[in-house]
Amino acid sequence: MKIFIMGIVASGKTTYAKELSKQMSLLFVELDSVVYYNVDGVRIKRTPEEQVQIIHEMDAKGSWIAEGVYRPSYHLLLGMADVIIWLDPPLWKRKIRILSRHVKQVIGVEECAYKPDFQMLRNMYKWTKHFEGQREELNGIFHPYLDKLIIVRDDTANNRALSKIIY
Repeated sequence: MKIFIMGIVASGKTTYAKELSKQMSLLFVELDSVVYYNVDGVRIKRTPEEQVQIIHEMDAKGSWIAEGVYRPSYHLLLGMADVIIWLDPPLWKRKIRILSRHVKQVIGVEECAYKPDFQMLRNMYKWTKHFEGQREELNGIFHPYLDKLIIVRDDTANNRALSKIIY
């Protein structure tokens, strides 16, 4: 089983993917680790070609659950995946989650792979706004994969989506 969980910032991708990975005993891949790597505490971005190579290496291992926002270098995951789950909670909920996550990261209650400063907080809101203006484009990207796409708009639906996958 190969599952690609997608969504915008604060849609619940990581939480849901980790839970599903544990329940299904599948390799969990946080796609930010495909895009970035750390050298002496500095985040360095891989080229799109390097990202694609890492994705091919991940896929060669067999079953997996990968989660991330949509990036062109991840496009091949849409074809590789048996199931694509698009997490799309309401905008108001994502905005609250962004702020809550930021506070937790600043006070050290929640880990993160980036520096949780004010600029990153602003970026998350900016990315969210940008995404809202790009929904039609994303719908077009999903169109060829509708037969394996599950859209989850509220958290209570996660369990129903999980049931569809497992059974």
